Amino acid sequence: MSEEYNYNPNAQKIKKIIGRMSLLILLIIVGIYFTTGVYQINPSEVGLVKRFGKYVRTAGPGINYHLPAPFESVTIVDILSLRKIEIGFRSSGVGKYSGITKEALMMTGDNNFASVESAVQYRIKDPVKYAFKIANPDEVVKIVSESVIRERVAQRTIDQVLTSDRDEIAIEAKQIIQQILDNYESGVFIDNVKLQEVYPPSQVLAAFDDVNSANQDMEKTINTALKYYNDVVPRAEGEASKNVQEAEAYREVQILRAEGEVTRFLQILERYEKAPEITKQRIYIETMEKILPDSKKIMLLNENGGTFNFLDIQEVMKGGDVK
Repeated sequence: MSEEYNYNPNAQKIKKIIGRMSLLILLIIVGIYFTTGVYQINPSEVGLVKRFGKYVRTAGPGINYHLPAPFESVTIVDILSLRKIEIGFRSSGVGKYSGITKEALMMTGDNNFASVESAVQYRIKDPVKYAFKIANPDEVVKIVSESVIRERVAQRTIDQVLTSDRDEIAIEAKQIIQQILDNYESGVFIDNVKLQEVYPPSQVLAAFDDVNSANQDMEKTINTALKYYNDVVPRAEGEASKNVQEAEAYREVQILRAEGEVTRFLQILERYEKAPEITKQRIYIETMEKILPDSKKIMLLNENGGTFNFLDIQEVMKGGDVK
């Protein structure tokens, strides 16, 4: 009977209010918990959703949702931005960088050393492999790139590294780096490999400057000689071709002239065989016609004796007496 008399209605109301508030708080906590699964993906990114540590799907740009931890989690990967690995130097701002001597120093095939500063640019072509196949993929890219570039440099002389083979080294390194990373299933695409600065160590820099100066002088001399060659040789070839053509023309003329003389001789011979005296007389007259016009004086045999008379053609032409 005492318990019935101790009944307090206010206490029951308070209990109900506390119960309702506890339920509300619990609901708010649960609501906050589930809102932790909301996330945003930027335009250049994708979201890789894992459920209990296993990859299940890829989310695109925008507002997305996954079950709260520990059920699901998301790894966001930037797949469009161009990433860069620096070997032998570190950028410290726009147009500013500092060299790292130990990292840049590489041994060449002729047992010399060269400081090679290079940059490797790459993108993410497979975000799932990039995020889950290997640990620290960016570090792997750097280690592989430095190893391959050192190997390429070690296969050449220092002169080749400093001058002629820089681009070839970069092309070969890009191909080999890509092959190794594909074997690792890294999900990385190598966009470019560039040897930015290649120079000899400071201890021998002066000697290499002298060598480069000598090489430049040699190239200048070679270019001058080639210029002279290109000027003289075509001219000489032209003169030779002209002389050959003139000789061939002269040969043809002489051949035709000789053939004409032979034909004329045969014709005269034929006439001579038919009429020897007449042919002799005709040849004599034709010969005199060629000789006499250029003669100033003519010696004639006297029919009565052995003396000679001289006929002065010029006097005859002037109308003078014949001696």
